[in-house]
Amino acid sequence: MNQRSKLAVGIAAFCAARLAFALSPGETVDNFRLLDHQGGSRELYYLSDMKAVVLMAHSASEMGNGCEASRTGVPGLKALRDQYRSQGVEVLLIDSNLSDTSAAIVKEAAAQGIDMPILLDETQLIGEALDLRRNGEVLVINPQGWKLAYRGPVSSAGDALASLMQGQPIRTAKVETKGCAIAMPERDKKAAHAKISYSKTIAPMLIDNCVTCHRQGGIGPWQMTSYDMIKGFAPMIREVIRTERMPPWHADPHYQAFSNDRSLSKDEIRTLVHWIEAGSPRGAGGDPLAELKRTWPEWQLGEPDLIVEIPAFDVPATGTIPYQMPSVANPLDHDVWVRAVDFQPGDRTVLHHIIATMGSDAAGIREGGSLGGYVPGAGPMVLPTQTGILMKKDAKFFFQMHYTATGKQARDVSRMGLYFRKDAPQFQFRSAVMAKPSLKIPANTKAHTESASRTFDRDIIVYSLLPHSHFRGKASNFVATYPDGTTETLLSVPNYDFNWQTTYELATPKRLPAGTKITHSTTWDNSSQNKANPDPNREVPWGQQTWDEMLYGVVRFRYVDEAAAPTETVSRTRE
Repeated sequence: MNQRSKLAVGIAAFCAARLAFALSPGETVDNFRLLDHQGGSRELYYLSDMKAVVLMAHSASEMGNGCEASRTGVPGLKALRDQYRSQGVEVLLIDSNLSDTSAAIVKEAAAQGIDMPILLDETQLIGEALDLRRNGEVLVINPQGWKLAYRGPVSSAGDALASLMQGQPIRTAKVETKGCAIAMPERDKKAAHAKISYSKTIAPMLIDNCVTCHRQGGIGPWQMTSYDMIKGFAPMIREVIRTERMPPWHADPHYQAFSNDRSLSKDEIRTLVHWIEAGSPRGAGGDPLAELKRTWPEWQLGEPDLIVEIPAFDVPATGTIPYQMPSVANPLDHDVWVRAVDFQPGDRTVLHHIIATMGSDAAGIREGGSLGGYVPGAGPMVLPTQTGILMKKDAKFFFQMHYTATGKQARDVSRMGLYFRKDAPQFQFRSAVMAKPSLKIPANTKAHTESASRTFDRDIIVYSLLPHSHFRGKASNFVATYPDGTTETLLSVPNYDFNWQTTYELATPKRLPAGTKITHSTTWDNSSQNKANPDPNREVPWGQQTWDEMLYGVVRFRYVDEAAAPTETVSRTRE
């Protein structure tokens, strides 16, 4: 056995040994992010400004079925919350029970009057790492170093929390909990996890889901070219999966399904993390990553029917760069219908985004004048089969170009590729914008929410939704209010990430009746806990530069009855 193989075996043995025992007081609690039962995104290490974090294992299905620890634990936890909330203590519940669906948890929380967030551990990976064994068990975590300070029943947690708050040693840091057992089928399969095949399972999963960005010429910061690369980055891969930074997909799956969903399935997440926690064993077989011969075409959809070169721009090394607004005349002498649009960025290091429109002038965006745009990670905009965008021969193309300085000069020459239909479509593809330029976000505020709405006076089919804000953006959603007053969430993005400006394409287009109001809301984090915040001490207005903010949402749709559709309705809604 060579030295590298011996090292790999040693690491695998260490990881297996570490995970075979309970997380004991004094040991580090790794970071994680989970949705709560109300659709909020909760990250453990975001609570670094707290004096303590209290986490109780909870089961919705067991509350009324004889589980004393679950039944009596919630009132005791509420009492701790009420006693210590003003002193900087965060209290949460976590449900790692496979039998508990999100709907059941929401229903049970309402029935029991639970007003504390319940984290949904649907893969059980966090419960496994915390070694939760019984519902009703409480963990007290010290954010100073993220050490576990106490584990045991809520009845003894108060004394432990009081000692921690006073800076005193905790007399009894571990107490047996007698609640209902939590069934975790994978917990005792560490030996099986060490046999997960890199060659047959892990590498193909990475090729299908990750290599498109993590390759030569891709936007990923490192390349997945071999087992050795994966082995070296394995701890990081585990971290970004547990904190939901990768794959870059931020829609809450409990509301709608999307055709361009980039997320891993629950089974894939479990398999990949378990393999890493088993030491990332190489195993037998070839190395599909090292052997991969895939080529990446310049244009994903093939050669465009028309390539529009955007005027070159020389990006300075430093300073603030105003948005560039170049325009290009349509070179065609006849009208055409567009079926797809793609972009080739000239220099990704300086180009943040492109927004493309067309029309007779640049004043306002018409319903049929949006040509989409480019942001890191975005693919081509392919229109639904029965739709198209009319490009008139006398139209002009207008581009909004957002550049950021990187410390050295650069020259960007980006291109737009247009793909045409052979015939006129049945429906025109349209875009509606909801924005609020009167935005004012208070300083030093963890959560500030505002919204903009539009009521559609005709039946429409919604195809996709795009939320947009800047570095302070924390969460966004689109909610439809139907004529009868009922509501439906069309999209919820509980963990918005400015680095990934995703257009969410509905797997099943949604028909909305005339009179439906769509409300787009955004929540911003203008506090020092937001590590991307340029300045938490200022009131933030609307502005194009990223140190200011936006409430900007796009709904792409068509009218059900095209014959009755308006031809020149301005789609921007301002409040």
